[in-house]
Amino acid sequence: MTDQPFAVSSMFQLAIGTHQLGSFTSCDGLGCYTEVEERREGGLNNHVWQLPGRLRYTNLTLSRPLTQETTLIWLWLSQVNYSNKPIRLPGQLVALGPNGRPLVRWALDGVIPVRWTGPSFAADQPQTAHETLEIAHNGFVEMTA
Repeated sequence: MTDQPFAVSSMFQLAIGTHQLGSFTSCDGLGCYTEVEERREGGLNNHVWQLPGRLRYTNLTLSRPLTQETTLIWLWLSQVNYSNKPIRLPGQLVALGPNGRPLVRWALDGVIPVRWTGPSFAADQPQTAHETLEIAHNGFVEMTA
């Protein structure tokens, strides 16, 4: 058995097409699952057949404190949603370690924006303003360390 260090990520960088969207402090939803269809067979009462279906990829939700990098998201959104017909582009998500070096890279196929949420401001609650970006994709093309 080898002693492998655990991957501890402190930041995520996102690029979509030629657009570098900057660094994010959190990333949720990185995953996939297989749709399963149940079939019952007449006379077979001890189990139900579980038939594999399509492989589905969950949406990614990235968030970060509000910075000047917010304008990078707006530029991407304004270009990708030209004529209200989103353009799918390849993307890359990189998990960075505490030292700023890449830990893992995921190449994403057919990325489109789903939702951008800006910060809420309240003068009586001094908090860091955060933004959130949700994207959908057609799957992982590649994953490298």
